[in-house]
Parts: sequence; C-alpha cells; structure tokens
Amino acid sequence: MTTLYIDKPMKGHNLMQAIARVNRVYKDKTGGLVVDYLGIASDLKKALSFYCDSGGKGDPAIAQEQAVQMMLTNLEVISQMFYGFEYEEYFDANTSKKLSVILGAENHILGLENGKKRFLDEVAKLSQAFAIAVPQIQAMEAKDEVAFFQAIKARLAKFESSAGGKSDAEIETAIRQVIDEALVSSKVVDVFDAAGIKKPDISILSEEFLLEIKGMEHQNLALETLKKLLNDEIKSRSKKNLVQSKSLIAMLENSIKKYHNKIITAAEVIDELIKLSKDIQTADKEPQEMGLSDFEYAFYTAVADNDSARELMQKDKLRELAVVLAEKIKQNATIDWTIKESVQAKLRIIVKRVLRQFGYPPDMQKLATETVLNQAKLIAAEIANERS
Repeated sequence: MTTLYIDKPMKGHNLMQAIARVNRVYKDKTGGLVVDYLGIASDLKKALSFYCDSGGKGDPAIAQEQAVQMMLTNLEVISQMFYGFEYEEYFDANTSKKLSVILGAENHILGLENGKKRFLDEVAKLSQAFAIAVPQIQAMEAKDEVAFFQAIKARLAKFESSAGGKSDAEIETAIRQVIDEALVSSKVVDVFDAAGIKKPDISILSEEFLLEIKGMEHQNLALETLKKLLNDEIKSRSKKNLVQSKSLIAMLENSIKKYHNKIITAAEVIDELIKLSKDIQTADKEPQEMGLSDFEYAFYTAVADNDSARELMQKDKLRELAVVLAEKIKQNATIDWTIKESVQAKLRIIVKRVLRQFGYPPDMQKLATETVLNQAKLIAAEIANERS
C-alpha cells in the first residue's frame, strides 16, 4: 500500500502494524504516505520507542531533506520547460482563467521537442520527491506550483491510449492532499466554453465538430485531441472489422509519423486527420449502401483486401462472395469453434472451396482464407448469437 488515512485512535502494536502496511519501498515507490487526521505523533513516538531497538537503519530526517532538494531541482527543470510561457498568472486568476491557462500550458508543452514525454517524466519525479518532502516548509511553499504541474500532467495523460495509465496514481495521492482553494467556485464553469470549444452535443465525427477542432486556438492541443478521438473511434471498430481497422490505424500512424518527422506542420496534420475522419464517416455508410449487414460487410472487406481481387472480380461479385461466406461460416461455426482445431480445419476447407467457386485469384486464396477466418474469430460471439 502507498497511502494510509488515519481517522481513528490507534496505539502500540495496532499502530505499528498499520504503519507497516505502507512502509515498503518498491520500484518507483520510494516511501509511504500517512495522512493523520487525529494527531497521533506522540502515540507513534511511544510505539516506535517500544517496538524498535536502537539498531534502526537510517534517519528519516535526512531522507526528507534529500527529498526537498530533489523536489526543488525537479521544479527548476519543469519551470524551464515553460520558458516563454507565463504560467505564473494561473495562481491569482479566477476559475475560468485558470482553465484557460492550463490549456495554454498544455499547448506549450505539446509544442516542445518530445515535450509530452519529458514533462510527464519530470512531473512523476517531482511527485515522488514532494510526497516525501511534505510537510517541510519548502514543500508546503511549493504546493500550489506542484499542484499546477500535476493538473497539466493529468490532462496530458488523458491523451495516452495505453490501458495502463495509472502508474503514478498512488504518488499523486499526496498532491490530492493539497487542495487549491482558488478552484472552488460559487458558480458552474463550462469547461468546454473555457477551452474555446462548443459543447459536443453532436457526433465527434460530424462536420460541425471537426470545424471546431480545426478552429481551436491551440493547434498542438487540437492535434492531440483529434488524435485521441480518432484512436478511440478506430479502436471501437477493431472489435468488428479487422481489415478496415488495420487500414485506418495505418493511415493515422502515417500522418502522425510525418508530423513527428517534421515533414508536415500541426495545421497540416490536423487537415489530414480531418480527412481521415471523413473517410471513417464514408466507410460507416458503405454497408447500408451495399445492402449488407455489418456482419457481411466485415467479410466483404476481408476478401476485397487486395488489388488483384478487386480488379478481377469487381465490387458486385465480391459483395455476393461475402454474403455466401458469411452464411457458410454461420452455418458451420459451433459455439466453441475458436478453440477446436478440427472445426477450424473444416471451416478453412469450406472457405477455400467458396473462393474457388467464385473465381477468386488463386495466388491470393491462401491469404484471403486466413483473413476471413481471423475476421470470423473476431466476431465469434456475434456468430454464436446469430446461430442461436
């Protein structure tokens, strides 16, 4: 455990046992945090004198002094990253202005070379040092600045698409102890209005919302926002359509790679991502226009995933092939077919036979067969539901 909140009296063995729950160090955890709501210092001192002999290791005071120096060094490094951006106005601003400053600070960091990663790493170090340095005077004097950097880090971390985004959550508990009273407002603040974005009552892929993104004052922030939204949209489609999602991911990664390699500007990559958004909209309409269910359309994209097949068979014949494949797989896929090699072998033979019957390019049949089966595995639950 990392943080212990003490809200009831404890003494002796019970108190020592409770403290021992948070005193283990591990990886990035350099110490535990005890939040005392009652004032147990005297009881803890008595318990320590009774249960700990004189052969204890180290001096907590020395560790805390070192943490203070480390915290001050981290603060200096981070403040230098904001050279040219006057973030100090945040501390005396009203609530709406505070939100605006945070947005500007995000945009500034995103505009630096590898800025997001460097900032997140430095604030993580700052959090560790601050958690140990509290309640030293220098730490308490820096609490507002630390909280500000944490607020920016928390917002930047939201752009991360990885699932494990809580690596510093336990350390940040120390920051949550320090509440910025200036953020307490007597009125409701519209965060979208403060960010310069209209409320997203509409689809995030609609023309209106894309125009809002393109017109954002902070272009670096607009890019990260659009990239995150597109990532989420593509991820949701990857659960149903294997080929389509791979194609969209490749297009997204290619645009971002060009931006990182300084081939295109933030404004240009935003234009590319907006075009990708429109491609997604178009792809979403195609199943209905072709008279296919989403289930059938997934198999259409699987068999149409090469130039020679599209050129030889044309769209109508590929459409017919997809309908037949969908029906054949539905008829022959048992509930547990994805873990039974015998059933998979049978389905593979059926798919190959159907491809030959429709005149699918011989040199592409093996690849198409595996793609069709992989697509079928992706939506195995839906296949089982349709059978039942």
